Amino acid sequence: MVGLLQEMLKTQLYKKTQGRIVRQCTAAAVAIILFAGLYQLSNLLIQQPAGVRLGVPGVLGIVFLWFSYRIVNYPKFADFLIQVEAEMRKVSWPSRAELINSSIVVIVVMFFLAALLFGYDLLIKEVLEWIGVIGKSIFQGLGIFS
Repeated sequence: MVGLLQEMLKTQLYKKTQGRIVRQCTAAAVAIILFAGLYQLSNLLIQQPAGVRLGVPGVLGIVFLWFSYRIVNYPKFADFLIQVEAEMRKVSWPSRAELINSSIVVIVVMFFLAALLFGYDLLIKEVLEWIGVIGKSIFQGLGIFS
C-alpha cells in the first residue's frame, strides 16, 4: 500500500514512449467514470451551500484527475497497457465488406434460431396440453394465441 501511495505522488512518466494511445484512452475512461460519480455527488449536495456544493466535487475532481493520470503510469498497470497495445497491433482487422457480410450472417442466424426455438416451444406446449400435464395458458383465456 505504501508503494502505491509513493507511486501516486511521483510526477515522472513510466516508459513514456510506449503504449501512449492505450494509456490515454484508459486515463480518459477512468476520468469519465469518476466524474460521473462526482456529478451524482453534486446532485446529492444540492441542499448544501454553494461553497460545499461546488467545492467538494471540485477538490475531488482535481484528485481524480491526478489519480487517472497516475494510475496509467503505475508500473504493473502500465506494462499491461503497453502489452495490450502491442497485441492490438498484431490483430488482423476485417475489411468493411467482410464486416458487413459477417454481421448479416450473424443477424440471419439469430433470427432463424429464435424462430426455431419459438417453434419448439409451441410444439412442446401443445404436446403437454394434449397429454394433460398443463392446462390452457393464460394467453388463451385472454384471447391471445387461441
